[in-house]
Amino acid sequence: MQHFFVLPSDVYKDEIVISGGDFNHIKNVLRMKVGEQLSISDGNNKRYICKIKEFSDNSVIVDIEAEEENSSELSNKIYLFQGLPKSDKMELIIQKCTELGVFEIIPVITKRVVVKLDDKKAIKKVERWNTIASSAAKQAGRGVVPKVQSPISFKEALNLLETLDIKLIPYELASGMEETRNIINKIRENQSIGIFIGPEGGFEKEEIEEAKKIGMFPITLGKRILRTETAGFALLSILMFQLENE
Repeated sequence: MQHFFVLPSDVYKDEIVISGGDFNHIKNVLRMKVGEQLSISDGNNKRYICKIKEFSDNSVIVDIEAEEENSSELSNKIYLFQGLPKSDKMELIIQKCTELGVFEIIPVITKRVVVKLDDKKAIKKVERWNTIASSAAKQAGRGVVPKVQSPISFKEALNLLETLDIKLIPYELASGMEETRNIINKIRENQSIGIFIGPEGGFEKEEIEEAKKIGMFPITLGKRILRTETAGFALLSILMFQLENE
């Protein structure tokens, strides 16, 4: 069943109005017809099973047949702080981490980041990144669309991370798999989790020391050195396996 997102204001008593790009996708790409079913989320973790009622010039109206809580979301909100990588790696990271359940993605300019984005380029990049997140959330049947923020500085990232319950930073010089297991095993339901992934060149030692001052745990993901676009997938997969309720 095709899955789409709408704003809560698009949901009425017994029907939903879909417009914009999703309207075009339903009508002209998928060529869906009156009477066909589709799944809709309102971004507040509610899922509606709907049937197409009618098309207008710029929208499609669907009848709500059933309403349920979306069970695809973790009780923990996971925030990915990602050292900004080169080329199109960020797009892959956003797509796959959205599929794996991340709640929000925050690109970070660390010391070893080589990408330079002026304000104009950054705006276009963020727009595209959020489009990718939306598409991946639809494909994965998510109840929410993770928001991709504009790139921030390392110091700003630490300020945000300090407000979270659990703070994890995979580091190639960290050791002790047993300690990493213990840290992850102690995470409890509804705790907020921040994970900080370095760029291609990793973190400077000084950055790790600054992160530790705000309560971040340097952890290991094994004896192999993972690429920046792999490390987030690996840690999110571990957390998803650990935190799924059913």
